[in-house]
Amino acid sequence: MRPRVFRHEDLPGLRSVVSGWIAEAGRCGYDHAGELPHRVYDNLRDRRPAAELVRLWEDAGGLAGIAILLRFGCAFDVFAAPRLRGGPAELDMLEQAAGATARLMDPGERYVLTDVLDCDAARIGLLGRAGFARFRVWDHVNERDLCGPLPEPGAPAGFEVRHAVPEDAPGLAEARNAAFGDDWTGPLYRSAVMERPGYDPADEIVVQAPDGRIAAFALGWLDGRNATGHFEPVGTHPAFRRRSLARAAMLHAMRRMRALGMTAVTVNHDAGNVAARELYRSLGFRRRHETFGYRRPAG
Repeated sequence: MRPRVFRHEDLPGLRSVVSGWIAEAGRCGYDHAGELPHRVYDNLRDRRPAAELVRLWEDAGGLAGIAILLRFGCAFDVFAAPRLRGGPAELDMLEQAAGATARLMDPGERYVLTDVLDCDAARIGLLGRAGFARFRVWDHVNERDLCGPLPEPGAPAGFEVRHAVPEDAPGLAEARNAAFGDDWTGPLYRSAVMERPGYDPADEIVVQAPDGRIAAFALGWLDGRNATGHFEPVGTHPAFRRRSLARAAMLHAMRRMRALGMTAVTVNHDAGNVAARELYRSLGFRRRHETFGYRRPAG
């Protein structure tokens, strides 16, 4: 394998490749292709140059693997081509990504982390060989069929459900900060997410309050090859909770997904997030998988 420098304009092509990998090998080795831009645009947030935190490998067969380093300050992802799954090349990518993440982490972090789908026996085996140990259930992975009836989105009087526009960047930054404890600014959200290749504001559904604030939001990614949508993230500003606004945003997005040919939609949430679990269950989502957190000492 040989490394190749990552550039943001690579993202649409990388999404297409990951969609092809899922079509070939199934879901167990990969998350939804929309997680790729989310993790690069949103999680990394231009804190360091993208070429430093996103690693690409190629071989004679084309793209061999993708790694995203330093998620949450101490975690990494590796997506490997189906032809390499479970073998020495994938193990080498895991070791490289883990080592690079450990070198970039704050010295106070004790462990380097990654996660794996419960059905991915090949990756679980490799993580054991690399000295990683399971320490928690990380996410619940939920799915809903889009072929049946969908309720009307609905929203309280005075609230507007619509897709985002670039001018929403300050409001989306404020809503995300309030919902998740993030540190976005309007200019950063616009440059690091909304202006990146492959981001479509029509995919980001917002609920605007009567006073003009963004009260809730749901970003829905599309994978046309596998006819599957995916939500990441979904949130509500704390000042507007308990009004079913995130539900309205998601239903609006699901209707759009179905109109664009999606037959199913997925959403992940932290296993301990009861509010998210109940919201998604009320919308017809059912848990299909879990992800397990794995770690090894950083030293």
